Amino acid sequence: MATRTDLDGRPIKLMTICMIGAGGFIGSHLCEKLMSETPHKVLALDVYNDKIKHLLEPDSLPWAGRIQFHRLNIKHDSRLEGLIKMADLVINLAAICTPADYNTRPLDTIYSNFIDALPVVKYCSENNKRLIHFSTCEVYGKTIGSFLPKDSPLRQDPAYYVLKEDTSPCIFGSIEKQRWSYACAKQLIERLIYAEGAENGLEFTIVRPFNWIGPRMDFIPGIDGPSEGVPRVLACFSNNLLRREPLKLVDGGESQRTFIYIKDAIEAVLLMIENPDRANGHIFNVGNPNNEVTVRQLAEMMTKVYAKVSGETVLESPTVDVSSKEFYGEGYDDSDKRIPDMTIINKQLGWNPKTSLWDLLESTLTYQHRTYAEAIKKSIAKPSAS
Repeated sequence: MATRTDLDGRPIKLMTICMIGAGGFIGSHLCEKLMSETPHKVLALDVYNDKIKHLLEPDSLPWAGRIQFHRLNIKHDSRLEGLIKMADLVINLAAICTPADYNTRPLDTIYSNFIDALPVVKYCSENNKRLIHFSTCEVYGKTIGSFLPKDSPLRQDPAYYVLKEDTSPCIFGSIEKQRWSYACAKQLIERLIYAEGAENGLEFTIVRPFNWIGPRMDFIPGIDGPSEGVPRVLACFSNNLLRREPLKLVDGGESQRTFIYIKDAIEAVLLMIENPDRANGHIFNVGNPNNEVTVRQLAEMMTKVYAKVSGETVLESPTVDVSSKEFYGEGYDDSDKRIPDMTIINKQLGWNPKTSLWDLLESTLTYQHRTYAEAIKKSIAKPSAS
């Protein structure tokens, strides 16, 4: 492999990366990228390795020996600090991040996203290891614009709804709205990491993903995702499409979201990994502001894309409206818009997303349609009620 250089033309040093949560959706794509395009080594930590099995065997793979899987749960495993000590860089992807859990399992959500992350931050700080921590765009909560009168012209002013890492406030609902348990836990661990940097010199980068989408994201309950609870919106919709059921629009599908292709996002993460001088001490939004839609528009687009990739006809009534209380349970609340400001990541890393919403949906739904068909063949899809 030819000598690779960073954004400033310097040779990139060989690294050993301890990746916590390597077996998940994001981790699997990042491991793939690191194995196929870099000489770095990966200590892959997770409870499951299904999504990275293709990288681990056989021994004849070109990267054999550069990725090691360690099956462990960071909650209670004494090996964690030793593995962090072996690495130059730690990437923490571990989290409970399913919206339905935020208000039905708030304690698990808070423990997973704050308490369980504390030892990782502590070990990195004490052993002078660089940390890339994955947070969430949820830390922004609601936009300032959402509190303005519906007819206020200020709602159209980007200053009131575009989310900036260094100036936007984090606005959450009341304590009884337990949906914010996730965002609050994630914000507090961000503040702790930032404080470790300020007081103890921890080298860190914080990533705030804005709806990363692509192959291998959870979408079949009990097969490649949790068997209980409700997954994220895109997984929810694709699941309904696969089962030929109407897509459920929560509270009319008025919320607005942006979506980014996983492969675009992973390009950004690799730049952070290999350009520490430009990435350390920064929080980065990683999203695609050009791919903004309402949830209702997303449902309509996914219906069209799925008809194209599957060859199936569209249902007579492709969507159905449900209330958030009915869908998520008591204590649900939501953010209105999530548009990332890209100034900081563009300035520091020169990165911009490329893939359109239609193209990323086509790639994702093609993969999901094929995987679902294979699951049915193996008779492990949800049995029909008979």
